[in-house]
Amino acid sequence: MNDMTTHRYLTALEALTVKEQSSAAATGHIVVDNLKVEFDSGKKTASATTVAVDGVSLAVQPGEFVSIIGPSGCGKSTVLNVIAGFTQASSGEVRVDGKIVEQPGVDRGVVFQQYSLLPWMTVRKNVEFGLKAQGMSLSKRETVARTFLGLAGLLAFENHFPDQLSGGMKQRVGIVRALVTSPQVLLMDEPFGALDSQTRVVMQEILTNMWQRQRISVLFITHDIEEAIFLSDKVYVMTARPGRIKAELTIPLPRPRTPAMTTSKEFLDIRQELQRLIREESIKAMGTEIGSGGMEGMERLSMEIGPSGPRDKL
Repeated sequence: MNDMTTHRYLTALEALTVKEQSSAAATGHIVVDNLKVEFDSGKKTASATTVAVDGVSLAVQPGEFVSIIGPSGCGKSTVLNVIAGFTQASSGEVRVDGKIVEQPGVDRGVVFQQYSLLPWMTVRKNVEFGLKAQGMSLSKRETVARTFLGLAGLLAFENHFPDQLSGGMKQRVGIVRALVTSPQVLLMDEPFGALDSQTRVVMQEILTNMWQRQRISVLFITHDIEEAIFLSDKVYVMTARPGRIKAELTIPLPRPRTPAMTTSKEFLDIRQELQRLIREESIKAMGTEIGSGGMEGMERLSMEIGPSGPRDKL
């Protein structure tokens, strides 16, 4: 996406209103209370279950952008899937606007890393899918879908199929499809993880501008520390499995966010603190062999590893 296209897209987002901001400000309140999720390991042993997350409590205020980061396998996506209604809690509860979540609902839009577009449907039909499920008439949903695609700079591709689009375009379609049904909450599971670094940065700017104008509540899962800081009002850090909340950091950077902020002292200080927290948990997740004494142990080996491969030091 070139600079002119990006500018047109960001400008168009200023006109994008899924609902009145006054209404949006009163909805989208997520409360996760003492959540525990266990999965059947498939083994007939005493450890027949695996605890993915345990005792997780967090909150997303109406109109707030919140990210969750943590080491691989810590249960970030599991928490999101419970909020989405895809996974059942073993204990504890999740509420959205005071209602206990028991199944998926139109009040929660979801965007995945894998794009999750239906490959046999055109771009416009993908966007219309949720509207059709809501019972909207054919003529109206075509109009709504084309309007949103136009605002996203994708109207020229309405009759293309997903495999004819770039990764960034697919993800824009996915975001539009999630927003077109007017959810109170947008749940995003590493949506930019599969994109190249340049497209990823542009998509972060697009998303933060979209959120700035709509103020929809967003829960964002990511491995990328800088991404979490740039996008969020608040960041939760999870421990190694079983995932628990290790820390909650408020991001004091002003809005709107700009790329120049990523080199500020405030940004870098937050990044350093998050890196420290994540490293502690990543070491736990990978095992004690890479702890502080792990590398020292290499010096005691009788083998030496060099450019020409391993050889005996004795």
